[in-house]
Amino acid sequence: MNKKNTKTLSLMVERFGHDALISVATLDGKRPAVRIVNSYYEDGSFYTVTYALSNKMEQIKRNSAVAVCGEWFTAHGIGENIGHPRDEENIELMAKLREVFKEWYYNGHTNEEDPYTCILRIRLTDGILMSHGTRYDINFSEQEATKNI
Repeated sequence: MNKKNTKTLSLMVERFGHDALISVATLDGKRPAVRIVNSYYEDGSFYTVTYALSNKMEQIKRNSAVAVCGEWFTAHGIGENIGHPRDEENIELMAKLREVFKEWYYNGHTNEEDPYTCILRIRLTDGILMSHGTRYDINFSEQEATKNI
């Protein structure tokens, strides 16, 4: 978000810039499929650590268009596997994610030794954020937000 949208950016970070549950919808052929994932929001994208062979990632491989929903927020985006948590290009991001997800990350559900463990990035394109009766229409691609009452 640009400087004129700092209110919207601060609301997004306040709500989702930590371990936050969001619903992620994908398409399984012509049928929608939705699941709740732990996620972290930063700079217009949600991140989660998942499994490359999961239904969600297989569906995203076939059709990268996704929808997300969280606390008074809904959006569209592009899902992509950005690689293994230990890949060189993911070192900085994974340091953040391990800290953000520390309450559950090492409890046996995540195995960085497994070559199919991966990071899902959802690059948001557009969304609607509600806060105290105000609607913010967000164009993440253009980094613009419009306040509607």
